[in-house]
Amino acid sequence: MAKRKPTKKYFFSVEGETERWYLEWLSAQINGTEESAYNVSFKIKVEKDPRKMVKSLTLSGKTDIWHFSDYESSDQDHVRQFTETMDNTKKAQEMGKAVKYYFGYSNFSFDLWIVLHKINCNQTLAYRSQYLPYINRTYEEDFETMDKYKRENNFKRCLSKLDLESVCVAVGRAEAIMDNRKSEECTLYEYKGFKYYKENPSLEVWKAIKKILTDCKLM
Repeated sequence: MAKRKPTKKYFFSVEGETERWYLEWLSAQINGTEESAYNVSFKIKVEKDPRKMVKSLTLSGKTDIWHFSDYESSDQDHVRQFTETMDNTKKAQEMGKAVKYYFGYSNFSFDLWIVLHKINCNQTLAYRSQYLPYINRTYEEDFETMDKYKRENNFKRCLSKLDLESVCVAVGRAEAIMDNRKSEECTLYEYKGFKYYKENPSLEVWKAIKKILTDCKLM
């Protein structure tokens, strides 16, 4: 009889359903492979305000939580929303619970992370919708709009074309993007302890994924 694996728990607040569906898919992939040293349990809450995530949890000790957020553009309203999210993420750490919040941003959007599972994406884009041609080409789809791509059945069909190896590849591509930002001497902004680049592409989502895969001895 196979020895039952111990379980590691991870906590996320995310701003969209695609992020939730992706994490649920990742959890199933990890739990479905014998190569993983652990099973994983993800607590995921679709919530723009990290404070509401903390309020919903009953915690017995120090807990790390990742918040996934998009830097949607340099427009004033989007920058304000992004800044408010960092404000609330910082406040979430100061609510009297032993919480450490990490900020997993994507610039422009989480769709960049999905593209990186298939190809490098080093081009600077002008609009978030410009990820759609990359998605259609690399996932062999023909979505007319981003909204159609993000419908549950369509998005999950894209996920079905991935595996853990492609996740590891995406991590490597994301790391290379951030190394490029550094070597190009782009300005690394810091606000409330959270760091980010205004230039796209850039992202920190991969750090959470890499930690999980490393914990499970899959990287």
